[in-house]
Amino acid sequence: MKIKFCGAAREVTGSAHLITLDDGYTILLDCGMFQGNEKESKVSNESFPFDPEKIDCLILSHAHIDHCGRIPKLVKEGFIGNIVSTPATRDLALIMLLDSAKIQEFDAKYEEKLILKKKKLHVEVEPLYNAEDVYTALSQFITVPYERKYRINENVVLQFRDAGHILGSASVFLEITENGKTKTLGFTADIGRPSRPILRDPVQMAEVDYLLCESTYGARHHESLPNEYERLLSIIKKTCVDQSGKLIIPAFSLGRTQEIVYMLDRMHNSKLLPKIPVFVDSPLSVNATRIFRLHPECYDEELREYILFDPDPYGFNGLKYVTETEDSKLLNEIKVPCIIISASGMANAGRIRHHIFNSIDHHNNTILIVGYCAPGTLGAILKEGIEDVLLFGERKMVRASIEVMDSFSAHADQKELYDFIENQKSSCKSVFLVHGQYDSQLIFKDFLLEKGFRNIEIPTFGEEFHLP
Repeated sequence: MKIKFCGAAREVTGSAHLITLDDGYTILLDCGMFQGNEKESKVSNESFPFDPEKIDCLILSHAHIDHCGRIPKLVKEGFIGNIVSTPATRDLALIMLLDSAKIQEFDAKYEEKLILKKKKLHVEVEPLYNAEDVYTALSQFITVPYERKYRINENVVLQFRDAGHILGSASVFLEITENGKTKTLGFTADIGRPSRPILRDPVQMAEVDYLLCESTYGARHHESLPNEYERLLSIIKKTCVDQSGKLIIPAFSLGRTQEIVYMLDRMHNSKLLPKIPVFVDSPLSVNATRIFRLHPECYDEELREYILFDPDPYGFNGLKYVTETEDSKLLNEIKVPCIIISASGMANAGRIRHHIFNSIDHHNNTILIVGYCAPGTLGAILKEGIEDVLLFGERKMVRASIEVMDSFSAHADQKELYDFIENQKSSCKSVFLVHGQYDSQLIFKDFLLEKGFRNIEIPTFGEEFHLP
């Protein structure tokens, strides 16, 4: 058996890891989109370091676009095998991929216009994939609940366990039999955080021989969880009450938006939330929230008890979900204090860029960053404390307050990562660190070695390892 690292290797996005068994059977773990630097990502997303027609099975850990975003392209280029995921991941992947397809088609048309304008040539630019490719991919999904063992073929057995990262997210445990010998391989995918709202805590995998472990925050420690509710409320009061300003929150449509809305719902029911309008401005967020309502099997005990009191934890008086473009534009004309939650979470695309454009140069406003932002994205630039930004061809001074709440992160920090994989120390022959920036991975590697792990690798893109 061998494994080739085809994405999220010394970087955070583009998750894809190819397992090839001795008999030639191939399993792809995730097929994510590269994000961050626009030009570099475009090049990376346009080709695979393997032949899609020769992939036998795809296992999808969860529906974030950096893990599922290139599945339609894989199908478009000849992949006809099964795509195995949890039920919630399948439902979320549909809306995430349809939204992505719309972006691919828009980008292709935009590129055509640029070529026509600069070179006076009409060139047809093919999108990475379209909606039809998404629906074809959807027909290849097979769903498997948490904890149930599923036989992929006569030699491979799969088990998903709740990773606590987003709705439906899972770690992947594989039992692989070759030449009469069984080996075990584990893929943590993205590990969530304990005691987060909405979702159950991450569940450790069974012990494995080989482990692929995410390392997004392998060098970080998040702020303590109990303070986030009070801190968010404090930022709301300071911005919207004391300064009569707007609170702009870039938030991923899937997971982060629902978490923030649930927190605001609790503030509203406790009569702590100021009487100000709250807008969720993202069609994708609206669709994702509908799917959250359909999967209470993923809820933690706290939310199950809460919905006995409030059947809709994602809705309250004063909250409005915005889908139409014209309604979104009108939000920029509102002069009263309000909260606007909009995608994307890294502020590298979507409606949030317009809200930031119209708010960033006013002292009374606040932009609140609530999650990971890949290097080069607008969110990352704002976190660095830059004095001005270029948006839509116009230079804007950063006069609004920039706040960061890493406690909202859906990724485990160093201690939480270790807690999740601690049970692997005695069994694991090799650990491969993926889904992280190289400098963070080096720190996390040293940390794990001090804790007693051995044979820790940090693969490069395209690097292949034989697993004896």
